[in-house]
Amino acid sequence: MSEIKEEVIKTMATLITTAFGLIAALAWNEAIKALIQLFFKAGNALTGLFVYAIIVTILALLQL
Repeated sequence: MSEIKEEVIKTMATLITTAFGLIAALAWNEAIKALIQLFFKAGNALTGLFVYAIIVTILALLQL
């Protein structure tokens, strides 16, 4: 019984940590989008999206 309880606690800790990671990623997502909007006006929305995609891709690659 204690092995099951220990496994449940480990799983819950992993899920909570993952949830906080997702929240942090979403916060950074909004921050980066807001920063790009400062540099690109509404008429350059497509350019801003490409810049955003490139930045996010570079950040994802650096995590490897």
